[in-house]
Amino acid sequence: MTAITRNKQVPLLDLPAQYEHIREEILAAIGRVLDSQRFILGEEVEKLEEALAAYCNCRHAVGCASGSDALLLALMALGIGPGDEVLTVPYTFFATAGSISQVGAVPVFADIEEATFNLDVHRVASVLDAHPKIRAIIVVHLFGGCADMDALLEVANGRGIPVIEDAAQSIGAEYKGRRAGGMGRIGCFSFYPTKNLGGYGDGGLVTTNDDELAAKVAALRSHGSTTKYIHPWIGVNSHMDTIQAAVLRVKLRYLDGWSDGRARNAERYRSELGRIGAPVTAPRPAEYQTRHIYNQFVIRAPRRDELQAYLKEQGVGTEVYYPLPLDLQPCYAFLGHKAGDFPVSERLANEALALPIHSELAGEDVAYVCEAIGRFFF
Repeated sequence: MTAITRNKQVPLLDLPAQYEHIREEILAAIGRVLDSQRFILGEEVEKLEEALAAYCNCRHAVGCASGSDALLLALMALGIGPGDEVLTVPYTFFATAGSISQVGAVPVFADIEEATFNLDVHRVASVLDAHPKIRAIIVVHLFGGCADMDALLEVANGRGIPVIEDAAQSIGAEYKGRRAGGMGRIGCFSFYPTKNLGGYGDGGLVTTNDDELAAKVAALRSHGSTTKYIHPWIGVNSHMDTIQAAVLRVKLRYLDGWSDGRARNAERYRSELGRIGAPVTAPRPAEYQTRHIYNQFVIRAPRRDELQAYLKEQGVGTEVYYPLPLDLQPCYAFLGHKAGDFPVSERLANEALALPIHSELAGEDVAYVCEAIGRFFF
């Protein structure tokens, strides 16, 4: 293997470059909050909620402290608790299953599709048959692409089981023209700084078209209070910081342009990797994924760990999502799963590697990354 000259740095994410373009707007927004001396909820949060409800084509949006809290609040609002089970996937960020455990329920896993990294909806009916205590489904729209919602909703609605969309990585993604977060009973989003729409700290959002659920989520984020010091439910403290809302209102104006830039870079990767002929599998949207926002561009590669180490030597930032499926995590040993139970998740956990995809990436950067991949294999 011949090493290429290390003459570039291509970070996995370049937030400083993004910030330079919007610096004055961000500082003005933060200054507005400082002048108001209102730091929790308030008008900035309300305006953000209105804008995001419209953006997601939902009737309601409720801001909260994090994407993890959004999942927790969704389960609490649906009354999921001890004695219940919730179906989800083993290949996702820990919070998806962690939120289920936090309400006292038990996660039940179903494997994923190789092509999309999302729930294999054809497995759902048999899992539901085997687990009559399942009271909800958390479907994950991973890496910026929606799961096959029509097929899933047909099964779930036929059994009266609500579907929660974990859209933490997929704000603005579309399934047959419908926006993520507006197809199930509840949608959950994250504004962690690495997301397409990322804050300058933590933040999350719950979306729904159900008036009663929206009111309940809004109460649950404030210790279950509907009126000051009156608590119909036992809730949590999960307020959105006003500064985060102000920052996100600025960044929302740029979101579609950033996501479109990611999609252009994804196409550049597919073209370059195809030209080079490297033995990696580049992701392509499914036909029903009518808008993929590429929160991550995740290839599948043999000798993944060696490739990652080599790319690091060449100045290319990468990340492995997720190296150990949830069913094999030490904290879920009590579920009794063993290696081989969810073979697709395990295979992708060993092969997946995220490449830089952010909109600040130049065409020459993509070419550099692909050249490095080619040199590694050839």
